[in-house]
Amino acid sequence: MAMLAQGVGSAALRAAVPFVDLARQHSAAEPALSAAFERVMDRGSFTLGEEVDAFEQEFAAYVGTRYAVGVGSGTDALHFALRASGVGEGDEVITAVNTFAATAEAIGMCGAEPVFVDIDAETYLMDLQAVEAAITDRTRAIVPVHLYGQCVDMDHVRALARRHDLKVVEDACQAHGARLNGNTAGAAGDAGCFSFYPSKNLGALGDGGMVTTDDESIAMRVRSLRNHGEDDSRLHVESGWCSRLHGLQAAMLRAKLPHLDDWNARRIEAAHLYDGALSDSGVVTPFAARGATHVYHLYVVRAKERDALRAALGARGIQTGIHYAVPLHLEPAFAACGYVPGEFPVAERAAREIVSLPMYPYLTTDEVLSVAAQVAEVAYA
Repeated sequence: MAMLAQGVGSAALRAAVPFVDLARQHSAAEPALSAAFERVMDRGSFTLGEEVDAFEQEFAAYVGTRYAVGVGSGTDALHFALRASGVGEGDEVITAVNTFAATAEAIGMCGAEPVFVDIDAETYLMDLQAVEAAITDRTRAIVPVHLYGQCVDMDHVRALARRHDLKVVEDACQAHGARLNGNTAGAAGDAGCFSFYPSKNLGALGDGGMVTTDDESIAMRVRSLRNHGEDDSRLHVESGWCSRLHGLQAAMLRAKLPHLDDWNARRIEAAHLYDGALSDSGVVTPFAARGATHVYHLYVVRAKERDALRAALGARGIQTGIHYAVPLHLEPAFAACGYVPGEFPVAERAAREIVSLPMYPYLTTDEVLSVAAQVAEVAYA
């Protein structure tokens, strides 16, 4: 990884550090991005079309699936993948309680009920023993969430699904390129779902999403759902949605895709640099499971005085985030699910302590060490 400066002077220790800096990333890929823009303008194909077809093929090859279908957002990818997997009215779908709202929203869009489970205290990924305990005769699917850039143990999930005849739809919206024990995010379930929101490891210049699958019937159904329920003959066979990936976004993503492994490697190196610099800081650094390629969409630490730490860092120009501040069972939007405070103690405690530090491919050595030094300084104060 080509991080910039090797030392940290006193001025660097007080330099402002943004949470994400997309301009640096786009600068590195600028010639290809400009060429992609001009290509789309010259062709005049702005919705679906050649660029989308080509990106679908390239992304499927990258993930390792037979099919990839571009849609308007990661939320729509989850919604359509669940519908295409047979999830419908009255079904239950099990997922993690500490994910972004879109995971549960997509379940509700199918007329199904989200069933939340607690998380592992080290990885913050869904507790797979809790998943098995949550299965009922109404359960239709499991949605493992590959949170922060680390994969759930898909061998375990698939074994559970086979025993109970369930579908598995991976939420890989934060895990482009992540792997665990030979399984690539988005290729190990019945379907995988990706978001191309601009700050993702592979981000568009707006919203976009993708469903990956080896199942032809799922791919065909998602293609229909994204385009008003049309089939290949342009007959509307069901009521669908308008959620087509745009040609310009596909072209930009095609230009970025060849950089993804390098960008992930830069994230990993930055994370390892953080790990070392924060080892005696008083905060808990991320845990990567054995056999995992963690791609660090987010670098999330835990601090007992999290809010005070964030305030102190913010006063010094260091931007931070919380992913996620409120577990979904405590969000008003999901009150009808009937959960109560204290029901998921591991996730609830984590939500009070987690903080996301700056993380993007072109963080410099100085910036990482500056952030780490100030975290340690504040934590010890």
